[in-house]
Amino acid sequence: MTAQSIQRLQYLCDTIPQLLNEIDDHIFSLKPDVSKWSKKEIIGHLIDSAVANHQRFVRGQFEDVPKIGYDQNNCNVFNYYQQINGKQIISFWTAYNKQLLELIKLMPQTALERRCFAGGEQSVTLAFVFDDYVQHLEHHLKQVVTY
Repeated sequence: MTAQSIQRLQYLCDTIPQLLNEIDDHIFSLKPDVSKWSKKEIIGHLIDSAVANHQRFVRGQFEDVPKIGYDQNNCNVFNYYQQINGKQIISFWTAYNKQLLELIKLMPQTALERRCFAGGEQSVTLAFVFDDYVQHLEHHLKQVVTY
């Protein structure tokens, strides 16, 4: 499935930035409720997910079953996504995902079979982490744009 996820992430990197940049800044920043994330904060959450998964992909290749999680709500708040310019957030999301795409393309199959803890009770392969990352990405992108 990893090959499909690579193709999917390539498609997202090619398609989503333009769609995000077309969203009016007011709409991009609008919080539907004080306890809900704005579209901008959803993209910020996806950046945080990319950061955590980047660590999994890299450290998982040389550490023995690392445990790498993160607090998604506090990461969102203390990255100040709601206050940062939306174009900056979109640019960062795009660059980070292009970097992850290149990283995954270069990882040998043996590395993709290595394991880490990614927030659950059981360790998972780096291939699983990547496939899950792309599915998670699409789940949230569909909350922000139609494609």
